[in-house]
Amino acid sequence: MANTTLALVNIFIMITQVLIWGLVAWAIASWLVAFNVVNTRNRFVSAILDALDRIYAPMVAPIRRFLPDFGGIDLSPLVLWLLLAGLQQLVPALVMDSGLLLG
Repeated sequence: MANTTLALVNIFIMITQVLIWGLVAWAIASWLVAFNVVNTRNRFVSAILDALDRIYAPMVAPIRRFLPDFGGIDLSPLVLWLLLAGLQQLVPALVMDSGLLLG
């Protein structure tokens, strides 16, 4: 049971880490589009931007409802990053405290 629980915790950590790196890529891509650095008419670039937007836009939508308007600055990806990083620390600690990792 302990090995299975440890494996599940490790998978959770890997998934949150991938989500965090994807979030960083999404934020950087949105800046590159905003400053006209990348050509969004390119099919490959458009497909990547569309995929990232479909993944992360639903995650930041509830956060955007609660954040005040800061003009042109969108802090919702930063809040999502903090939430994911917090979960990445909290979930393994809760599992360890529950005693599920004891042999």
